[in-house]
Amino acid sequence: MGKVVRLYWGYMVAAALVVAWSQQWALPVIVALSVGVSAYAAFQVPVWCGAVNRDGRTYCRNNAYGVLMGCSKRQHRWQKIKMIVVRSKVGNVSRSVFPTAKEKFNGALAVGGLLSAVAAVIVPVVTGG
Repeated sequence: MGKVVRLYWGYMVAAALVVAWSQQWALPVIVALSVGVSAYAAFQVPVWCGAVNRDGRTYCRNNAYGVLMGCSKRQHRWQKIKMIVVRSKVGNVSRSVFPTAKEKFNGALAVGGLLSAVAAVIVPVVTGG
């Protein structure tokens, strides 16, 4: 049970974030939960590596942690982040970072967490609350 909680704690935090928004919890709590969800999805959620193999056509299917991180192979560790920065590789980003529906969901979770954190900071400024 402890291993399951250690691997998937971010989904519980995401559920708590939904409850926090619906019950209008304090904004620092919402920001903390949002950052936690984004960090979990970007750096800790169990996914496939998805880095481009040496043949240039297939993607690595090794286990990795986080949508942005690669597997244990040294060459794959920063390949995804490099693809975002290097202009000629931008077209391969969606295929390598999001090869399956699970990775697409976790990517949406990361973006949703970031948007939630931004909204938790911006909404009180705009509404004066």
